[in-house]
Amino acid sequence: MFVKICGLREPEHIEAAVEAGADAIGFMLTASPRRVDPERAAELAALVPGHVLTVGVFHGESPDEVRQAARASGVRAIQLHGRHPHQDFIDLKDLGLPLLRAVPFDADLRCGAFGEDLLLVDAPRAGSGEPWDWAAVRDRATGTWLLAGGLTPTNVAEAVAAARPWGVDVSSGVEVSRGVKDSALIRAFVAAARGAA
Repeated sequence: MFVKICGLREPEHIEAAVEAGADAIGFMLTASPRRVDPERAAELAALVPGHVLTVGVFHGESPDEVRQAARASGVRAIQLHGRHPHQDFIDLKDLGLPLLRAVPFDADLRCGAFGEDLLLVDAPRAGSGEPWDWAAVRDRATGTWLLAGGLTPTNVAEAVAAARPWGVDVSSGVEVSRGVKDSALIRAFVAAARGAA
């Protein structure tokens, strides 16, 4: 089970995620309560060992803006969240980085349909932290895809059983308040996700 912890902003949370065995760490390089600027993301990414993927998350920025921030931050993958056009993915191929397409569950759920390497399927209201009908994507999502939206240490096993994803992604589900992560919750989530697999 591939596990991505998103929206990290503090070194101690990076350390907790890495020690717990997370496969990827996401940095919000877009408007968000969890936003970091590219320079801060670069400092945090430097703390992440090479076997853990660092992902720059974007929502609505142009390919040129994404490219500039990705280069400045040194992330090793790019996630375009929301309904980015196919052309954005084509335009960013020159970076030579893995691309993640993050979409609500009512979008095209074929991994690779836009030229992306990974697909992330999110809740109807992305970023809400609300659980949703995870089973609704079980027979629709194809290829290498991650489940997101409303996941917590206490429900990730249920969600994995319902949706059968390749991986999971969490942000608000490991927070004690909006945008504030908790190391114990991060560790608990990774352990629960691994156990669900």
